[in-house]
Amino acid sequence: MNICFKKSLLATAVLTATCSTSFSIYAQDSEDEVIEQIVVSGFRGSLIKAKDLKKESLGSQDSILAEDIADFPSLNLAESIQRIPGVTITREAGEGRQISLRGLNADFTQVQLNGMEALGTSSSAMDSRGTTNLSRSFDFNIFASELFNQIDVKKSYSAEMDEGGIGGTVKLYTAKPFDYDGFKAVVSAQAGDNSLTEDTSPRVAALVSNRWDDFGALFSLAYSKRDTAEQGYNTYRWRPRDAQGSDISALSQTDQEAVNSGDLRFSRGSRYSQFNSEQTRIGATLALQYQPNNNVLVGVDALYGKLDSERGEFHLQSRGSSSTALGCTGADYEGARNFCSRLTDIQYNANNEVIYSAWEDTALHSESRDQGATTDITQVVLNGEWSVNNALVLSGLLGHMKSEYESNSAKVYLESFADMTIDYRDDRFYGTNSYINGFDPTNIDEYRYHEIDLQEDKVDNSFNIAKLDADYLLTDHSTLKVGGSFKRFEHSNNKEQVGNALRSEWQSGEVSDVIDPSLVYVNDIHEKQAWLSADVNGVLDAFSVNRDLSYSDAPDEVVEETTAVYATYEHDFLLPDSEVRASVGLRYFDTDIESSGIVNGSEYVTVERQYDGVLPTFNLAWYATENLVVRASAGKNVTRPTLGSLSVSGTVNADPLFGSSGLSINSGNPGLEPFETINMEAGVEYYFDEVGYASVTYFQKEIDNFIATNVAPVAYGDTGYPLSLIDGMVDENGDVQTPDTIYTLSQPQNLAQSDFSGWEAAFQRDFDFLPAPFNNLGAIVNYTYSEGESLHNILVDGESVEVYRPFYGLSENTYNATMYYEKDNWGMRVSVAYRDDYLTQVETSSSDQDEAGFHGTTYWDFSAFYDVSDKLKLSLEGINLTDEREEQYSDSDDRLYNTTLSGRTFYIGLTYSM
Repeated sequence: MNICFKKSLLATAVLTATCSTSFSIYAQDSEDEVIEQIVVSGFRGSLIKAKDLKKESLGSQDSILAEDIADFPSLNLAESIQRIPGVTITREAGEGRQISLRGLNADFTQVQLNGMEALGTSSSAMDSRGTTNLSRSFDFNIFASELFNQIDVKKSYSAEMDEGGIGGTVKLYTAKPFDYDGFKAVVSAQAGDNSLTEDTSPRVAALVSNRWDDFGALFSLAYSKRDTAEQGYNTYRWRPRDAQGSDISALSQTDQEAVNSGDLRFSRGSRYSQFNSEQTRIGATLALQYQPNNNVLVGVDALYGKLDSERGEFHLQSRGSSSTALGCTGADYEGARNFCSRLTDIQYNANNEVIYSAWEDTALHSESRDQGATTDITQVVLNGEWSVNNALVLSGLLGHMKSEYESNSAKVYLESFADMTIDYRDDRFYGTNSYINGFDPTNIDEYRYHEIDLQEDKVDNSFNIAKLDADYLLTDHSTLKVGGSFKRFEHSNNKEQVGNALRSEWQSGEVSDVIDPSLVYVNDIHEKQAWLSADVNGVLDAFSVNRDLSYSDAPDEVVEETTAVYATYEHDFLLPDSEVRASVGLRYFDTDIESSGIVNGSEYVTVERQYDGVLPTFNLAWYATENLVVRASAGKNVTRPTLGSLSVSGTVNADPLFGSSGLSINSGNPGLEPFETINMEAGVEYYFDEVGYASVTYFQKEIDNFIATNVAPVAYGDTGYPLSLIDGMVDENGDVQTPDTIYTLSQPQNLAQSDFSGWEAAFQRDFDFLPAPFNNLGAIVNYTYSEGESLHNILVDGESVEVYRPFYGLSENTYNATMYYEKDNWGMRVSVAYRDDYLTQVETSSSDQDEAGFHGTTYWDFSAFYDVSDKLKLSLEGINLTDEREEQYSDSDDRLYNTTLSGRTFYIGLTYSM
């Protein structure tokens, strides 16, 4: 948008009409006379374009553009996006995986890819991080960043946008041929190294684009292969236990009484851990554009992405009573005696946490896991725009996207009994295990086979969408936008597992559990401890165990169909020395849901429901001066429940004499209402003449229908489950059950309203006012403060109690800062990203913990480039320079859950363009 003032403009930036980041800036003292032209490219050029996109947007928006063609200097998209104000990321194997926006976790951020909603699913090797993603959050680590040339983060909502992103909407764009003039070709190659691995981490990207008058074609490709490693120490959380049969006679009388009271908390698992992965990422895009005349433009965008991970996971862990070092364990090999561990020394703190313990004959397992996890994403989008006349523009989109995730996991356990100590006194978030009295965890003679566990997961998500929009110019200063869309989303989740394979045969002696030396090896990768690990596939082959399981014919499924229409009216008010742009809009949506799954392990059940809503929106931008913009927005939006919450699958206990819970149901809830929010924000932005701006924004969200697990009495007929499940059953009084029979229902429920608010400040500036050579310096700094709590019902001593906890994923304080120095042919920058502690889980009924989350982190990165010539560029990147520890905590008393380090990563590369 060009704002006209009566006074002459001394420096007006005129940007080229392409998406590349090379710009021409003209200094002028009249509209016709050009005095000087300065070409700005590279990192500074990308900042200029992003600044102008932010300024010209009617709503609150931040953007990132590639510094050069096929050049986002990050491992993946999440790490690129984290530099935007208010964005924080979670990490997997040292890479960004998911994003949170302004303190709301990834479930509240809608992701669009080339104009249509997208969902990509990957997984974590760690149970503590949630393993397979069954939410609506997008896993950004699937895609190489080089495939994209622009990312827009829309923080305020307008009626023409798809509903679904309470936190905001992230729009990803791949390159198109009309972005460039004529022929363009670029190839880049990098080699990398991580301090915990020994690979060269090749990374290659290429783009070829050309235009032939009214037709253009573009193809891009990105490939990377990278060995990753995370190592550390973790627990299965901490549990109050008594002696559990262990010999505690060596302890003082006071310590014996403390143990026998059952009040002391013992760490579970208490293990050294190593997570390795060979990760291959492949991506490709194809874009075609056809413009037969100035009024018609048709395009096709196709995208393919694949993330393939071959993982190895290794632990040396306690496996006594409840996975502590306590208790008596029958040795799982023929003729061996039972072992009851002996606790010979103990120290505990004021919270009754056992921070030091010495043991004899405690159960110890070596766990080895082999897992393959693959995500495939395909997308095809047909888009078109037709300028019917000077006043009316029609645009449309047809799109299909499919994400397929599949994993296959096999674990082999070796059993031993050890004399050892477990010590948290020096570092309460990184335990130290010492093996004493001659026990050697690398000695094959100390071990026998114990068990084999198998698991397969398959998650499919697909979107089909059709959109039609009309943009009508009512007057020179007002526009009416109307449109509609239809979207069909399908989700399927299938999980199969086999536990304790061969355990009984090894225990009975039917099959020998003596370990073949050719099927084990000394694992010495962990910096703290070496131990004996198994060749998982070798063991499976030796015992003829087939790890390929048969999936169920009746997976958990959710099908959503949404029809939406909208109208937005926008008006520009020209004032004497300023301009006001304002829009009001209304969006109506209607959603039908069909959720299917297995109940009680046998009956396939389908539940249908419908909901709709009206979403009013208002956005205003007052361009008070050439440099000053004041913004305000208000509106309503929704975020739909997570896929796991909508699952109909569950367990119905219709026998009042079975178990301790009586008549009860534990399940998902297809009847959930979506989260609803009233969004409000106001901000002030000041734009410097060339690169940079300063801004302050206040935001507030009132969220209704917040979802959390609830335990409550409910009439069976109100649960949505079929009456056939209680046919012929009686209640605790012997009466035949009816739809009015009361059950204890544990499932996700819509609870009370939650309020959420915060401040966001950002500063971006070239230091061109400094004397040379410091005038080539610049800085980008942003800070976000967020606060908000949600209601949870938890069980305390059998009673339901309401408690408030911070939103999942909310870090109260976050900031990003980048200092850069750039000249015509070389430049460098260093960046830091910080986030506070954040919550990931609230337990409704657990003796181990009341919550879990992550401690705060600070990540430092570095990047530099040198232009050897106009066509050849050298680059150097350093990621996680300080080898930051990721610490997961358990309970509000802040106990160790999981601590890992992922190492420092460095890349050196070159880019050649034609």
